[in-house]
Amino acid sequence: MPTDFLSLFAVMNAAQVPYVVVDGLAMLLHGIDRVTGDIDLVIDLAPGPSTDLVTTLINAGYRSFAPVDPALLANEAIREQWRLERGMEVFSLWDATNRRPTVDVLLACPVPFTELLNDSVTVTIGAAQIRVASVAHLIGMKQQTARPRDIEDVELLRVLQQRDQPS
Repeated sequence: MPTDFLSLFAVMNAAQVPYVVVDGLAMLLHGIDRVTGDIDLVIDLAPGPSTDLVTTLINAGYRSFAPVDPALLANEAIREQWRLERGMEVFSLWDATNRRPTVDVLLACPVPFTELLNDSVTVTIGAAQIRVASVAHLIGMKQQTARPRDIEDVELLRVLQQRDQPS
């Protein structure tokens, strides 16, 4: 399993591409023992920022999982078509060098990107600074998804949230 996620964040941070990590890696970065094989991101899906992300990842060796032009991620109508007609929840990009994990960009998020970014926390690992969704937003997102694993995650996140509240 590719494990070099720090170089991915170095590339995105150097390109000043705004993102917020959610789901499994976000839980791990908050200190909850959670195994994950990919990186789930929420980005600003407006044409400029989403094009910047795709260009950055393509230049870094990433390729689209789907047999489509990754630049189409910037097109709102196409994203909605993918969601409705293909049941896609994420747009996946894989690292052609097979050193870094797959990146899954959420095609829709229940929390507006600016709110998610403003409430996110920065986790520093070595030289990498990683924007991670707040515990409260992770709980809300996982409650909406309501898959069995997400319900389990909500309970773990609530314990973390209670532990971190001032006494």
